[in-house]
Amino acid sequence: MRHLLLAASALALVSTPAIAQEGEERFAPKPAELTATGMPEVLMTLVEAMRPYRENRSAGFSGWDASDRSMLVSTRFGNVSQLHKVAMPMGYRQQLTFEAEPVGGSIDPTGKTIIISKDAGGSEFSQLYRYDEGRLTLLTDGQSRNGLQEFFDDGTRILYGSTKRNGRESDIYMMDVNDPASARLVLEAPHVGMYAAGLYANETKALVGRYILNTNIDIFELDLATGDLRPIRDPEADEAFGDVNVAPDGTIWLTSDIDSDVNRLGILDPATGSFTPKADFGGWEISSVDMSHDGATIAVVTNEKGASQLWFYDVATGTESRVERLPYGLIGGLEFAPWGPLGFTMNSATSPSDAYSIDPVTHAVTRWTQSETGGLDPLANVEPELVEIESFDGEPISGFLYRPDPAKFPGARPMVMSIHGGPASQSRPGFQGSANYYLNELGIALFYPNVRGSTGYGKRFISLDDGPYKREDSVKDIGAFLDHFEGDAAIDSDRVGVRGGSYGGYMCYASILRYADQLTGAECNVAISNFVTFLENTQPYRQDLRRPEYGDERDPAQRAKLEEISPLNRIEEIEDPLFVIQGANDPRVPQSEADQLVERVRANGQDVWYLVGENEGHGFRKKENSDYYGWTATMFWQDIFFDDDGAGE
Repeated sequence: MRHLLLAASALALVSTPAIAQEGEERFAPKPAELTATGMPEVLMTLVEAMRPYRENRSAGFSGWDASDRSMLVSTRFGNVSQLHKVAMPMGYRQQLTFEAEPVGGSIDPTGKTIIISKDAGGSEFSQLYRYDEGRLTLLTDGQSRNGLQEFFDDGTRILYGSTKRNGRESDIYMMDVNDPASARLVLEAPHVGMYAAGLYANETKALVGRYILNTNIDIFELDLATGDLRPIRDPEADEAFGDVNVAPDGTIWLTSDIDSDVNRLGILDPATGSFTPKADFGGWEISSVDMSHDGATIAVVTNEKGASQLWFYDVATGTESRVERLPYGLIGGLEFAPWGPLGFTMNSATSPSDAYSIDPVTHAVTRWTQSETGGLDPLANVEPELVEIESFDGEPISGFLYRPDPAKFPGARPMVMSIHGGPASQSRPGFQGSANYYLNELGIALFYPNVRGSTGYGKRFISLDDGPYKREDSVKDIGAFLDHFEGDAAIDSDRVGVRGGSYGGYMCYASILRYADQLTGAECNVAISNFVTFLENTQPYRQDLRRPEYGDERDPAQRAKLEEISPLNRIEEIEDPLFVIQGANDPRVPQSEADQLVERVRANGQDVWYLVGENEGHGFRKKENSDYYGWTATMFWQDIFFDDDGAGE
């Protein structure tokens, strides 16, 4: 097989392009905060060809402003996403924040207070700020990791989590946002993973969750005056809770997998701990819920083989109504307005994420934003195909395949397999953004597998990869998909590559090693290279959250197994082209995971492209960096799959 990396290493990488003479090739400037080694420069011809695909935008619903019935949305017009206000459907997006870093925003039910969350350089050590007519007033200590959890009904008091006590457990504090000095500790968290999940109707107590695994989330009652914490159900039980909503009459509605393989909607009695399911919603897994302010209606989103389906539940009658007016895609960010409509974010293969509202009675849908797609027709994008197979042990697994237009790209096409992170996550059918360049211009198919351990298929399936001894079964699922596509005449099985990020980055490394004869290259982003060093070096607040999933490196037997399955310890076997991407400030998968792997590959005489974002964390969030990464990734796959000009086989 031809190795693009040997040629790449001979090209000098520069920060700014030289002045080109007539007829000479021009190169794109590399952003100052990116460090690239072993990589070629980016041709301006590629930048220009990809430009429309890199200029798509999106808008995410962030809440309702009750003071004027406007909508808050998150969108990017410059380098990073900021908070905007939209006064009416399809109205002008008025930018509220103008920060150098991406921001998140939440508004209280009265419309009095906007709380901004912002970190530095992707560190995820977010601080909370009060928004005051364009200015941000710091509410937290400026150093620890903080997160808004609940607003009180008065619109000025909040509950938030902070690691400022010891950098590990996230304690719960109460604060009047007009007086940051009023911050008061209400729970010194006895464990990591604790958070305020909801307030009782009288606001004297809170429901507190403790995350252990997706399938193991405990629930407690917290007295806000005394700090007393009482388990509502047995913390030793293997069960989990999801979204919590407290009705005006005090009834606690939430989702749980008690006595079920999937999350169901029901009522929790805090006195007895009993959970009473109230609706079926077709038997599908529930992914999110929200309750109307009067407690009469509950909006429910189910996960139907990866796609979202919206329902409304009438509390008084116990009836479910399925919304049939939304496209096949993804729905999230549910929030009822005090005056009735439900706000949400939606995207599909033919539309980027945008903000919408819907009338819960008539199901009339109103679009509030229409995001730009670089001048390209989004309706030309291909819809995904659900692929369902059996794995090596008969376990059903599935994924989403996007095929290039066979009329434009006849014959067997190359394919990139993209593995999601998590592993408690799911690849779902949505807008492909700049990846549509692969489909529409290069004729590269894209496949998104959901291996065992993925969410959306019930707690049995999500538990199939837990611990070090079952971890490689998920890698074997990739082998089952590769075998399946060898029988697909429209896919060229000699030109299949793999990519993934975070845990998907581990899967990326593991797959290129196990299936070297079936894969032709790997693009691995913020990837775990060694489970032991990852667990030892990830942020302290994350260690005990990851050990139940991957294994405990402090136990000698588990440590030995974690070393055995870690790609770093076999990486000398790699021969296929490798592209490694990392954020220098990543608190989850530290840069040392990438550094040690790249160093070992190069010491063995192999070439590797290595791109580091010095001002990025767990993924590239700044557009200039994301663009450069996108261009180089495209170059990587063009050189593997096509002739040097990228124009054909």
